[in-house]
Order: sequence, then C-alpha cells, then structure tokens
Amino acid sequence: MDTLSLAISPCPNDTFAFHALVHGLVPGAPPVSTTFADIDVLNARAAEGVDDLVKVSYAALPWLLGRYSLLAAGSALGRGCGPLVLTAGRTDLRGASVAIPGTRTTAYLLFRLWAEKVGVGSVEVLPFDQIMPAVRDGGYDAGLVIHESRFTYPSYGLTAVADLGDWWEGHTGLPIPLGAILARRGLDAAGLSDAVRASVAAAFADRSASAPFVIEHAQEMAPDVVNAHIELYVNDFTLDLGDEGRAAVGELLGRAATAGLVPALAPGALDSWPPRV
Repeated sequence: MDTLSLAISPCPNDTFAFHALVHGLVPGAPPVSTTFADIDVLNARAAEGVDDLVKVSYAALPWLLGRYSLLAAGSALGRGCGPLVLTAGRTDLRGASVAIPGTRTTAYLLFRLWAEKVGVGSVEVLPFDQIMPAVRDGGYDAGLVIHESRFTYPSYGLTAVADLGDWWEGHTGLPIPLGAILARRGLDAAGLSDAVRASVAAAFADRSASAPFVIEHAQEMAPDVVNAHIELYVNDFTLDLGDEGRAAVGELLGRAATAGLVPALAPGALDSWPPRV
C-alpha cells in the first residue's frame, strides 16, 4: 500500500487516538507519514489539499467537501468541552480586542454566533498556546481559547466570561462538533474510517501504550491535564459520529449559513459518511 500523508494536531486527543495508526499497529491500514501542526495551520493545509488525511475544524468543512470526504471516525465532538472566552477581569466586551485561534475554527464560528449582539471590536489570530499569556499581559482585552486551556486558565489569572459549549448545548441540546477527520476524495473513505476507528479502539483498550507518544507532543502539559484533555475530547463520538453527531454538525453549519458566516452545504452533503457497521 502507498504511504498516506496524515496531518493532525500535537494535542493529547489526537496523539492518543492516532497512536496506533501512526505507528503501524492497525492491521490492514495503510502506512502514514505524519505532520503535526496547530489547527489554524491544519485548516490552511486542507484548503490547499496538501494532505491525504487531515484534522480540521468543523467550521471549515463547507469550504473543503469538494476536495475531501468526512470520515465517521476520529472526530472531536462532545459535551462540556466548548471554547471559553477569557479576560483578565473585564466583563463588558463591547469594543474589546480579542485574540482567536483561527478564522475558520469552530471556536471562532461559535464566538461569532454568540457575540452577534455583543459588539466586540477587533480580532487577531494567534497560535492557541500564545493567547492566554497575551491576554494576561494586556496585549488583548479577551481571548478565545480551546484545548487544554479550559483546565489551565486560572493559573494565568484569567476569568471565563463565557463558556460557548454551555451556550451551544443550552440552545440546541446537542453536543458541540469541534474537529473532524477528512480523507482526500478518491481514497477508500470507508476503509480509512475503519482504520481510524481501530486506532481509537486500540487507544481505549491499552491507554498505557500511547502514553510516551502523547507526552512527547503535549507541549509541557502536566500529566493530570493530559489525562483530563483525553477524557474530555476522546469519546464514543470519536469512534463513530452517528445520528446525533450528524445532527450536531448539520445544526452548527446550518445556523452559520443562515447567519451568512459559511457557505450553505449542498443537500445530502452529510449523508454519505461511511458509518460503523
């Protein structure tokens, strides 16, 4: 089999879920060469068609489905895991400058839906691990954070003024779709979904096997933060999106399209996922 290029984040949820696939431990799966990058970089790589398999934000999906297929396995989607809006004590965000992790991230899409009537000022993209220090040091009035930041922000002296996951779940009753795995069209999407699912299942079956790989790429996270990150972002939806996952994606992108924030998906665009059988 030809080697496929895989691009994922260095975050514990991705390194945990993809450990077996990256290391050739999934029987019958193609070998992969792996690139690690921040989510904003991954979204840009997908827009350029750089990789065969790539982790992206669900918010970027409407621009990518012409080139890629959405896999049923490998997603980061769940409850209680939404992006946070942080400040160094400010509560009124009118006219505020906000650091964000990317313009096509799900975090920013949710922020735009949430902040429609807030009247924030400017936004600027920063690598997600630079956002909290920048807000703490007064470079921005607020920061939109993702990943492990929801566990570590108090150590920066910051306050959460909004939990966009709580806001989303309260309005829709649905889990929040954060990150997706895409495969280049023309590849065996069903087979690759099975391979990713097997990698996730292997991670659940033996959590210790992936631990050195996860820690290697965890950007100096404390072990308890690494474990909390995995528990929050890797779950049954990572094994298979299912009907509820499909509904959550459709609701998010449908609301965003109605608000003029993303292109509308073509009818049936989310109906061809290769499901778990």
